[in-house]
Amino acid sequence: MGQSTHFGFREVKLDEKQRLVDDVFHSVARRYDLMNDLMSGGLHRAWKDALVSKLRPPKGERPWRLLDVAGGTGDISFRALDVAGPGAHATVSDINADMLAVGRERADKLYFSGQIEFVEANAEALPFPDRHFDAVTIAFGIRNVPRIDRGLAEMHRVLKLGGRFLCLEFSQVDVPALEEIYSAYSFRVIPEIGRTVTGDAESYRYLVESIRRFPDRETFAAMMRDAAFARVEATPLSGGIVAIHSGWRL
Repeated sequence: MGQSTHFGFREVKLDEKQRLVDDVFHSVARRYDLMNDLMSGGLHRAWKDALVSKLRPPKGERPWRLLDVAGGTGDISFRALDVAGPGAHATVSDINADMLAVGRERADKLYFSGQIEFVEANAEALPFPDRHFDAVTIAFGIRNVPRIDRGLAEMHRVLKLGGRFLCLEFSQVDVPALEEIYSAYSFRVIPEIGRTVTGDAESYRYLVESIRRFPDRETFAAMMRDAAFARVEATPLSGGIVAIHSGWRL
């Protein structure tokens, strides 16, 4: 009998979780930005801007490599390249080919194609050399990695000494009144919006449930330290709806 894990509010074997995650994102790839707008009320754009502000891409011509894991549509990479100097290059990795196809199309339209590449890859087995990237990011993707510890270890492995890891993920709301409103919106409204807009309530229900299953900030910080990240910290945003987790390879 294989290991099992909570998937949403169901018990699902770990080796089945990746297939279920793939099914979700195959079904929503073309409407991913709309999905994020609906789930966050448009706030995901400000949260991603905050992540890139913390990342501080260099402005000069010195080579600087960014890896954005589970970044299929390119949101974080495009933002980073938009403020970085000409020496910057981004690699977007994602296990889902449909998401990567959307990202490639957007890169061509934004004239970033010479500074960015898209690689189909599993976050638990990244196909990159050790100590290869100056920075590694993952936004709203770590909770969908079946073995989060393996994903963190891989992201640490490919990071250069002195490099920074930043993770943007949904978190635990700190304000009781806001938590009640947020829970009602998440579980009652979002799946129905998904049904109306895409005809797929189940994918949206999974996304909501995966958020609630994700470890709290202290637990996730401990997982990052176990993966050998140093100077680990978390910055909650919007009353704790999301948090930016930061760590360094030192």
